[in-house]
Amino acid sequence: MAIRGPRLEFSVGAFLLLSLASLLVLAMASTNQRWGFGSEGYELKARFTQIGQLRKQAPVKIGGVVVGQVGNIDLDPTRFDSIVTLKLDPKYKDLPADTSAGIFTSGLLGESYIGLQPGGDPDVLKSGDEIVFTQPAVDLIQMVGKYMFSGPGNTGAAPQEAPGAAAPATEPQK
Repeated sequence: MAIRGPRLEFSVGAFLLLSLASLLVLAMASTNQRWGFGSEGYELKARFTQIGQLRKQAPVKIGGVVVGQVGNIDLDPTRFDSIVTLKLDPKYKDLPADTSAGIFTSGLLGESYIGLQPGGDPDVLKSGDEIVFTQPAVDLIQMVGKYMFSGPGNTGAAPQEAPGAAAPATEPQK
């Protein structure tokens, strides 16, 4: 016959609550979600012609250090470009106005991220500004397909021979 008391029931309930809280933290950490505490940072926009496999909440890096994440991805209905909203940490708010952005991949098949390269302009980007200098994502499948299906005769340029290779040089015999 088991004795059930308020202490046992309280400890089982506390254990269950701690287990659920740890599962929630694990779920948030694995999906790169951020808690809603503190300041939201500031937003910049960047326009790309090709975003590849970039997704929301992908990291934004400067020199390999994560400084923010992708907040939103929209399509411009007039120019049909992708407009990516970057949410940056407020301590990196003094980016030069000539900062460039590119979409890169971690490794051969890794996740896509946005890499920022700060310039040297004394003016800074303000919240809501657009990064003008962008580099679109490289589509590896398309590049491999072009390489595989373009034969040596399809290079687009006529092969050039070395000078003097057309006819052997002959000197008069003495």
